[in-house]
Amino acid sequence: MATVAEASEAPAAPSGKGAAGRPARAGGPPGRWRRHLPSYLAISPYYLLFAVFGAFPVFFSLYLSFQDWDGIGDMRFVGLQQYEWLLHDPVFWHAILNTFEIWLFSTVPMLFLALGLAFLLHSQVRFSAAYRVAYFIPNVTSMVAMTIVFGSVFAQTGLANSLLKAVGVDGVGWLNSDLGIKAAVSIMIIWRWVGYNALIFLAGIQAIPTELFEAARVDGANSRQVLFRVVVPQLRPVILFAVITSTINGLQIFTEPQVLFYSDDPGSTGGPGQEGMTIVLYLWQRSFNDLQFGYGAAMGWLLFAIIALFAVINWRLVSGSDRDDRRGFTLRKGARNGR
Repeated sequence: MATVAEASEAPAAPSGKGAAGRPARAGGPPGRWRRHLPSYLAISPYYLLFAVFGAFPVFFSLYLSFQDWDGIGDMRFVGLQQYEWLLHDPVFWHAILNTFEIWLFSTVPMLFLALGLAFLLHSQVRFSAAYRVAYFIPNVTSMVAMTIVFGSVFAQTGLANSLLKAVGVDGVGWLNSDLGIKAAVSIMIIWRWVGYNALIFLAGIQAIPTELFEAARVDGANSRQVLFRVVVPQLRPVILFAVITSTINGLQIFTEPQVLFYSDDPGSTGGPGQEGMTIVLYLWQRSFNDLQFGYGAAMGWLLFAIIALFAVINWRLVSGSDRDDRRGFTLRKGARNGR
């Protein structure tokens, strides 16, 4: 009984102490929030700017694609009517065809050329650092200014036709014919992006273990075999990145045809026969010339769907071939172990 009485008279644990005498956490989760509040406040300007200039325009454009709005008056809800009009718009389909043709003429050669330049830069060549800077300069040069320069180069009496006539070839109507317009725009895109992608490929090549190059050289492989048997298989993730980013950029061509074929007449946007009309250029014309912002928003979301579809297809193609190679390697390894 005395023991029970003494235990009942024992002083209670002081407030703020746990069972083992450790200080209790004050405030729980709110206390942790207050502790990290300065860090959240430090990074909050980025998220505020992104919410205002990034997230809000995206969601507002989706809302706007279901509205008929001229930018000043009241909005009128039209539902999916904008998308229905797009599907029956011959100029929109013509712009899609032009965009894909320019993308094919520019992106595919540009990626092959960039890969070749990266492989050459990886070799032991003199002044390789100067070459890297020179190749990257077009990517940071004002495209508006360079398009004006290219406009004079591709003029009927410009430098391009002068060089062709010097070698006995008749001049080409670069800015007047269907193929000439697409070729001129494609050349400008290649000139702008080949250096950027070459540096991306070069970074990937430099990450490949040197033992693979040395083993290939010991086996007697020449430069072409090293490129296609060693470099390309090891660069598949980098190639996938370059293909997807180049596809995104190639399907959003705007500056080159806009500056090259600028005219006050909306009917001549994109050059003669609208052969330089791209999806983004047509979006700009309908939104800011014709003040049909809902129609332009719907066009932008269809372009997003096309780009997403191409990205998925590219990813499936590259990742699928990568899985096939790994499966074949596993089978060959098992066959060797079974002998």
